[in-house]
Amino acid sequence: MALQFSDSQKKISSILLSGPASLENLVERTQLKLADVQEDLKTLMQLKLVTLQGTPPVYALKDEIASELKRRKGMESEDDNVFRVRVLIEVQGIQEDLVRKQGEKILETLKKEPFFRIYTYTLEKVEKVGESYSTFAEINLSVRDFRALVRLMFFYGPSSIEVIKPQKIEFTLDDFQNGLVDMTEMVHGYAEYIMGLLKRKQVEEFNTKMYAGAQKANAVQSKIPEKPPFPEDLPTI
Repeated sequence: MALQFSDSQKKISSILLSGPASLENLVERTQLKLADVQEDLKTLMQLKLVTLQGTPPVYALKDEIASELKRRKGMESEDDNVFRVRVLIEVQGIQEDLVRKQGEKILETLKKEPFFRIYTYTLEKVEKVGESYSTFAEINLSVRDFRALVRLMFFYGPSSIEVIKPQKIEFTLDDFQNGLVDMTEMVHGYAEYIMGLLKRKQVEEFNTKMYAGAQKANAVQSKIPEKPPFPEDLPTI
């Protein structure tokens, strides 16, 4: 999963987004202890997100980091979706190329969904695991409402999900009801599909047992000696 930042680190980054600041200025504006601000800055610098520059020295976000944060803030200002989540969606298969294409297809499909808004995404390199291949997509996105969240969970099957916001969740009756109805239909649909698979599997198991039984019968038959010749079958002397 993505890196997790503390509230104090987020506060420092937010201040630096508006421009470089000295250590004293950061302490004053964050209302944090000097030692805590120094520790957070040390961590952010180790992650290559913040640099120390100029004389007297000031701290600043790297240009690419500042640009990315401004882009996200711009998106957030226009985004009225209820939820913001981070998900991992795994893809597995026996062919490396198909696994990669399936991962790319998932991302393209998510982008076209009107219920979601993607902030960032990464598709990891396909790796061989045992006899199969595997990859996963990490996606940071907003979700329109509870009903859309149900859709995300059932149609895309993330292996993990982290709710970024909101801290407190409220539902309208219609949103909650529609989400539960969709969930019920999906559960029943999956159940019917699984039952269909089980029935076919049961038929296959029956056929396998019948085939095994036939093979066993043939094996037993091959071990039975031929019947002794009757007198009329003996050659004439």
